[in-house]
Amino acid sequence: MTTCPAPVRALDDAVAAELTATAAKVLAFHGSATSPGLLTDLPVMGAQLSEELRAELRPVDTADGLFVLRGLRPDDAGIGPTPGHWSSVGDAGALWDVVLLLVSTLMGTPIAWDGQQDGRFVHNIVPSPGHESEQTGASSTVLLTPHTEDAFHPGRAHLLLLCCMRNHDRIATTAASVRRTALAQADLERLKRPVAPILPDDAYEQARRFGGRPAPVPALFDSPDGLTMRYDPAYTPLEGTDEAWRGAYRRLGQELARVSVAVSLEPGDVLVVDNDLVVHGRVPFRARYDGTDRWLKRASVRVEGRPTRPLAEHDEHGYGQAALTAWDA
Repeated sequence: MTTCPAPVRALDDAVAAELTATAAKVLAFHGSATSPGLLTDLPVMGAQLSEELRAELRPVDTADGLFVLRGLRPDDAGIGPTPGHWSSVGDAGALWDVVLLLVSTLMGTPIAWDGQQDGRFVHNIVPSPGHESEQTGASSTVLLTPHTEDAFHPGRAHLLLLCCMRNHDRIATTAASVRRTALAQADLERLKRPVAPILPDDAYEQARRFGGRPAPVPALFDSPDGLTMRYDPAYTPLEGTDEAWRGAYRRLGQELARVSVAVSLEPGDVLVVDNDLVVHGRVPFRARYDGTDRWLKRASVRVEGRPTRPLAEHDEHGYGQAALTAWDA
């Protein structure tokens, strides 16, 4: 794994101030970052932001499949201590929830899930006692295996946004683009066949209890712009797959590891990941649970009409999990 940085788009002070001032205005008017009225107002407020800011928030435009938006500056003391669990966050860092929602709105449509973090449109990613070894954002002591966000669901985000609130220990987020890999044609063809399902991860308790039969899905598929990916090895059962397919799947993992980069986010950084091209994860660390641990805020964005998914996904049950859109919340 290389430690070279991701592409950076730096906001100048005036544009960063415009974004945070707009977020503060919206938050003050509605009183809460979770207000349905605030969510409804996002397109109106987003339309008032400058062309200069809009230019910096253009889509991911390189084969890296990601970039870091830099120039925002949270106040470490003002946001309060890192919570011990997402459910205890309350209004901590609410201004940055709105900042992230505005950025998401300029890129597409923010989405949430009825079965995760109480249907919130901004999730808080913090290490939590008792979850250290899970394959979820609440873990710490294990490698969070590189994966497509919400890979089990046909309505998964096209873009994933991670906003850093605190990262004193410079814990790295890992990322790898499928378009940087070099796989043999035979492996590509095998992995484009729907052979194994992807199950819901441990953050979706209701979806994991769903009684429907898991449907196999392809790990790779073509789009008009090139190769795309749907990958979550921690939740992909290999029972029933043939040896040739398992070999191809293993080599895909090895290639993703080879091209992986480690991105140590600074407070205020927003990592934008193309969820169709890039798998992301996190290196292990030891949480202190003293209010100074790593803290990220996460938003998911759908880009309507984007032709990057196979048509067969329309027939998937999604394990009974419903995606919510901001404008209909």
